Amino acid sequence: MARKIIVDKQYDVICVGGGIMSATLALILKLLDPELKIVIFERLDEVGLESSAARNNAGTYHSALCELNYTPEKEDGSIDVTKALKIFSQFEQSKHFWSFLMKEGLIKDPAQFIHSIPHHSWVRGEKNVRFLKKRYEALQFYFMFENMKYSEDDAILKDWFPLIMENRDSENPTSATRMETGTGVNFGTLTKDLIHILRTQFDVPVLNNHEVLDVDPERKSGWLAEVENRDTKEKLYLDSKKIFIGAGGAAIPLLQKVEIKEKEGYGGFPISGQWLMCKNPEIIKQHNAKVYSKADIGSPPMSVPHLDTRYINGKKELLFGPFAYFSTKFLKEGSYADLPKSINFSNLPAMWGVFWHNLPLTKYLLDQVKMTHKDRIEELRVFIKDAKPEDWELEVAGQRVQIIKRDAEEGGVLEFGTDVVHNNDGSITALLGASPGASVSVHVMLDVIKIGFPAKIESKAWRRKLSEMIPFYDRSILDHKTEFRKKQEENAELLKLNAAY
Repeated sequence: MARKIIVDKQYDVICVGGGIMSATLALILKLLDPELKIVIFERLDEVGLESSAARNNAGTYHSALCELNYTPEKEDGSIDVTKALKIFSQFEQSKHFWSFLMKEGLIKDPAQFIHSIPHHSWVRGEKNVRFLKKRYEALQFYFMFENMKYSEDDAILKDWFPLIMENRDSENPTSATRMETGTGVNFGTLTKDLIHILRTQFDVPVLNNHEVLDVDPERKSGWLAEVENRDTKEKLYLDSKKIFIGAGGAAIPLLQKVEIKEKEGYGGFPISGQWLMCKNPEIIKQHNAKVYSKADIGSPPMSVPHLDTRYINGKKELLFGPFAYFSTKFLKEGSYADLPKSINFSNLPAMWGVFWHNLPLTKYLLDQVKMTHKDRIEELRVFIKDAKPEDWELEVAGQRVQIIKRDAEEGGVLEFGTDVVHNNDGSITALLGASPGASVSVHVMLDVIKIGFPAKIESKAWRRKLSEMIPFYDRSILDHKTEFRKKQEENAELLKLNAAY
């Protein structure tokens, strides 16, 4: 018999959205202060079904081990590794937190959500080979990447990813890097694990089929949230000191209703993704790697093509893509009216500026939408020379809503990262954007906590607990090689990962 969920009228924190972000924020806060009253609302009938779901999440592991768009080539020909170092460190914070949950016995089986999968960058052509070698050499200066392997030898590449190298023309130069410590993460399963901990260990109410319709100022406690039961249409009105809007694409429409000046000028541009999913078990067996290549000129960062091994619900899968698709929905289970309803006088100049200055992106999306199954198979044959159409089927992935912001020169700019929008006192925070998204959920939620609880996060008690949960939450990995390596090995043992350093 299902346990009845009791909802009070007053909370310290309301989390909007039942994905990896809200689950991570709520759990960190409860570990820091078990007395905090927190409630989570999810509009669908289960948590982790939108952007956090394994087939919807574009990367499932972004850690900068193989994503070439995180290491751009500068005008002088040098490689900028700044973003790669940052994202690597942020993903390690996530692993540290999950390892802490394992050590505390809160998560029982890490194999349900994380696996060791080697990460590769792979390129073709002399120019790209030169770029990859420079990238490899630039990263070698940093101890986190000192065990990266590089090769231009076809025989070695065939050992790394035989399916890609089969029947490949050896006259066209190719090269690749390999990191044995790469992982694949099922954030949908992890979200369910974290929500289970919140429900059973901390008695946090998590209400599915409940949608937060509006948030208004409330003089006594901070904010008043209007929540609708999507089954019964019954309304709940709850007071809360803090509100976190972590509802994926739905964050922008809700944020636009909140009476804070910081929301002005924000808009969203939805881009849907599609995958070719392999349905031939014999082909799936031949590939055990994440292999990223370079995106075509003019295509957005999230379109970097990759042949991707994933474990979904305990089953090994093989995906290729992503292929872009356009929909005016802000959520996969959203409404086609989402985009037009989000346009207002505040963000119209930014929306128009983005459209006018991103015509190549518009053309790219139109070309992608027009692709046939035959066209997509031809793209796949860049990776798998003898790919057969009957072995692959198209599956629609999740919606990504990219951030649009005001810009003095261009009217508006389109950003491909994440942004935490918040009011002056930090009582309202909203997470907008996409990549690297779920992979850096712990880092981003630490930022939310710093904004919402600035005094408490500097207290001795919270700092001591955070250091226990996430040892490098406020320190650079670069400055603590020996300590980090020791922690990395401990994490690998706890999470049952490859510790080949």
